[in-house]
Amino acid sequence: MSSWTNGSSNLSYTSFVLLGFPGLKESRALLVLPFLSIYLVIVSANALVIHTVVAQRSLHQPMYLLIALLLAVNICAATTVVPAMLLSFSSRFSRISLARCLVQMFCIYFLIVFDCNILLVMALDRYVAICYPLRYPEIVTGQLLTGLVGAAAARSTCIVAPVVALASRVRFCRSDVIHHLACEHMALMKLSCGDISLNKTVGLTVRIFNRVLDMLLLGASYSRIIHAAFRISSGRARSKALNTCGSHLLVIFTVYASTMSSSIVYRVARTASQDVHNLLSAFCLLLPCLLNPIIYGARTKEIRQHLATAFQRAQHQVSSEKLQPLPSHRELPA
Repeated sequence: MSSWTNGSSNLSYTSFVLLGFPGLKESRALLVLPFLSIYLVIVSANALVIHTVVAQRSLHQPMYLLIALLLAVNICAATTVVPAMLLSFSSRFSRISLARCLVQMFCIYFLIVFDCNILLVMALDRYVAICYPLRYPEIVTGQLLTGLVGAAAARSTCIVAPVVALASRVRFCRSDVIHHLACEHMALMKLSCGDISLNKTVGLTVRIFNRVLDMLLLGASYSRIIHAAFRISSGRARSKALNTCGSHLLVIFTVYASTMSSSIVYRVARTASQDVHNLLSAFCLLLPCLLNPIIYGARTKEIRQHLATAFQRAQHQVSSEKLQPLPSHRELPA
């Protein structure tokens, strides 16, 4: 049964049913295996690169630590959505309270914005490393890095908190069914029965301002970085700098293209079915989580070498175990 609150004769739902892919009806259980497989691949791939960075002392440098943090955020983002989504495919576990819904909404948007802010910190790190290589160790210290990550987390909170706070004040009386995979802001606002113009305005303003500012900062940083890289006299050093920047730019394109595509599809493709919207939304959220460890694991030379060494060691250990003779057993008397 749905839960209601009644304050001043204003009824409002306090729990909802998450109904991802409503068009599939009872066949939604068939989606558990593919989404669970994608989730396990995301967790395994990101955790492998994180373990490599943590285990190798030579990788305990700002750039690699920021890569590990970015991949940890990927795991958190996937974990915030996928397990709850898999449970929602069963009617027994599809109900979610308003409080949990708002917490999930905050976590999703916080992690997305925090992901983008880490990319800004990485851009600053590369800017100092390439433009001021001799002063890099004294500028980018552990204390500065901790402060920048803390500022990134604080900025993410300040961007997301007003949107979620405004959503918590809305009355939801149209329906208790959220036709989405998760508690996404606009999916929840569709259930409101009051004036949500302020919510829409704040949400859109924050998103546009944040994206435009991020793109300006990233564009300014990497234009200076690439310009400085081409002025490096050593061909090997120039190639390494450009290759590192190429990896970061590829990740930036993946993250921002996914987040912007989700917003554009939601507002433009209104004629598409809800199932198509949900599939594109899941694709946009999970694609960066899936591609980022592949990009950094394959394109970052130091990480790639340590991964290759670890795989060779594991393969050699398996081969050695197979070659060991089996222990002999005495024959039992007849």
